[in-house]
Order: sequence, then structure tokens, then C-alpha cells
Amino acid sequence: MRTTYMANAQNVEKQWYVIDAEGQTVGRLSSQIATVLRGKNKPTYTPHVDCGDHVIVINADKVVFTGKKLDQKLYRRHTGYAGGLKETTAREMMDTHPERVIMNAVKGMLPKNSLGRKMLTNLRVYAGTEHNHEAQKPVELKF
Repeated sequence: MRTTYMANAQNVEKQWYVIDAEGQTVGRLSSQIATVLRGKNKPTYTPHVDCGDHVIVINADKVVFTGKKLDQKLYRRHTGYAGGLKETTAREMMDTHPERVIMNAVKGMLPKNSLGRKMLTNLRVYAGTEHNHEAQKPVELKF
């Protein structure tokens, strides 16, 4: 009788991928990154185990929004003080911290628990073309 295969932390093999975000749409790119981070692209996917891979995103400053989202999309955060709601448009966020745009989009597509926070640590986003993970020998991943 066959049993269902369940991966565990000891026998999960993680790979490193590099993704070029130049000219890609934010939402479509983020959903594909979230799939790789969760490990759903592997046949050994197990929902309760971090079996995803490491992802490096370069050229985050050249990512594209469709429609009027650059001026209408708002990123909200709270300082913790009374009346401390801060709002930033997507255009301002792209000018100051373009890597946070992709980080926030991917974070919203991962599970909202401790496993999702652990998966998010496997994502590295860089605004330019350079990254310092050449020692891991990342493989280019195209969508």
C-alpha cells in the first residue's frame, strides 16, 4: 500500500533563483514569486513545511504598474501613536524605496502566519542590477 509523501525540513532541497523584474507588471510578477517561495512549483509541495526556494529580484525600480495605479494606489502604515496613519502613493514609493513595492505585494500573497513570515525571509529584492549572492550560484528564472 502506498503512502502519501510528506516533506519535512530535513529533506527539503532549496535552490536559488534570480528574476529580472524589468518591464514586468507588479501583481503578476509577485504572484509568481509567491508561488516559488511557497514551493508550489515543486512536486514535493507540502502545505505545513517551508519547502520553497530562495528568490533574488533585480531591477525592482523598473517594474510597471498598469492603469492609474501609480497615482491612485496607496500604501498605508501606522506609527503606533494616536492619529499616526501615514499614506504614500505608489509613485512616491517607487521614487524612494522601489524594493518595498515588490516586498509588500509578495507579503500579501503569502500565508498570514509564522510560516509565511519565514518564507518572506527567502526573498531578496534589489533596485539595481547588482546583487551580492553570486556565491550561491543562482539560476535565472523567466516567466
